[in-house]
Amino acid sequence: MLKLDFHPSGRHFLQIPGPSPVPDRVLRAMSLPTIDHRGPEFGALGRKVLADMQKIFKTQHPVMIYPASGTGAWEAALVNTLSAGDAVLMFETGHFAALWQKLATRLGLKSEFLGLPGVEGWRHGIQADMIETRLKADTGHTIKAVCVVHNETSTGVTSDIAAVRRAMDNANHPALLLVDTISGLASADYRHDEWGVDVTVSGSQKGLMLPPGISFNALSPKAIEASKSATLPKSFWAWDEMLEMNKTGYFPYTPNTNLMYGLSEACDMILGEGLEVVFARHKRWSQGACAAVNAWGLPIQCADPALYSPILTGVMTPEGVDADAVRKLIYERFDCSLGTGLGKVKGRMFRIGHLGDCNDLTLIAALAACEMGLKLSGVSLAGSGVLAAMDYFSAHPIPALIRS
Repeated sequence: MLKLDFHPSGRHFLQIPGPSPVPDRVLRAMSLPTIDHRGPEFGALGRKVLADMQKIFKTQHPVMIYPASGTGAWEAALVNTLSAGDAVLMFETGHFAALWQKLATRLGLKSEFLGLPGVEGWRHGIQADMIETRLKADTGHTIKAVCVVHNETSTGVTSDIAAVRRAMDNANHPALLLVDTISGLASADYRHDEWGVDVTVSGSQKGLMLPPGISFNALSPKAIEASKSATLPKSFWAWDEMLEMNKTGYFPYTPNTNLMYGLSEACDMILGEGLEVVFARHKRWSQGACAAVNAWGLPIQCADPALYSPILTGVMTPEGVDADAVRKLIYERFDCSLGTGLGKVKGRMFRIGHLGDCNDLTLIAALAACEMGLKLSGVSLAGSGVLAAMDYFSAHPIPALIRS
């Protein structure tokens, strides 16, 4: 039985695709004394983080901040824009798309699930042409929203949201566009306004490098207008009171005060580095990790190299090799946590997270743990993924880190 005080020497390698490692700077910020969430200091903090999050979502419109998980923000996006019995079109790209569809059904919405068939469908991104075809057939405009996942955390596939917006525009359909970028925000390029998204959902524990406990809805004017006539029950999630109180930096109920300190610090780190630099280093880590998996001779869960996620890489194990057993061995022998396969791909793949507070040596160490674990599990590898990643990183330095 695992002891609750299990603390081996050295630092644990948390290489799951979220929650991600929390930087020391953020931990120190969270340790500041708790302040009055109705006092002037908190109002200033609230205004700052709301403005910072607009920059990270790349929007000029309001961002809602909830003391909740990403699942709560899923619900908030739906209950503020829709009414009981409304039809919503969703696209199955993996486990989290399936969970959002389940949530929509439980709320009393009529969810229609598009997608490619079987397990193979989880190796590909959103097929925008399928959405366009379905919306063109909906001549009565009964579909009120299209809900899609930007970066599917269960599979390592990043879909083209701009293509989804083009498909909706080509169909001349008025449905709202709701997007989950819980694992994509602050790690992969995302443009709420430019891509015409109406509600973007995200959370604190991925690219923002915070513990779980904060979630977000970024809004469009169209979404705000829809919320005025939406009749699904809501109170905690309601935008109207939040929009009013956020004008002065406050919230209609108690916010996560100390997590807000952490959010402020995380925003300073991300915006100080520059979003484009952040995106470039995540993409580079993905390319290094993929070089390693290719050198091992194992398939990458995402079948389209153009859609490889910059946040994680899914590794498919050979037939007859239990990926969860490999993960367990790697954890017990090398103190490295990897993401499990979920839903349809459980036991058939594991996920290497490379996001947030990471660097080349962190990822190389995680790849070394994977390589040793695969060999100890009896998997015959074509070559050394560690050497392939080292070669890639050596040949492709991060421009921002090159110093004269």
